[in-house]
Amino acid sequence: MSKPQRPTVDDYKVLTPITTRWKDNDIYGHVNNVTYYSYFDTVANQYLIEQGGLDIHTGAIVGFVVNSGCNYHAPIAFPDKLQGGLRVNRLGTSSVEYGIAIFKEGETQAVADGHFVHVFVDKTSNQSVPIPDTLKAALQAIAV
Repeated sequence: MSKPQRPTVDDYKVLTPITTRWKDNDIYGHVNNVTYYSYFDTVANQYLIEQGGLDIHTGAIVGFVVNSGCNYHAPIAFPDKLQGGLRVNRLGTSSVEYGIAIFKEGETQAVADGHFVHVFVDKTSNQSVPIPDTLKAALQAIAV
């Protein structure tokens, strides 16, 4: 299996600061692999809330993660300061695939990168719905 290419900060449209926490470290002294998915979720949802107007408390729709993946390139550990890079790889009618990477603050090569797919659904019925216009415009703004 070939090693995936390590993306750079220039490959992403939005950068979001991330603070590591003591509990992120595992017994081996570095951030545990599952924690990266939490970072991915934080980066994407912060953008959706702040730029796309997603109302996670009283809004009628939510995004469900239906697919995800991550490539790990270099270890990180608490108290590293990080940045999460975000872009949209693919935008559909009711779904979006994000490209997300994690960078050590001040470094240009990702320590990890991956993707995840949100399908937007009606909170009541759990049925997929078209992405609302305001949210879609925010996603189009960071599409590659």
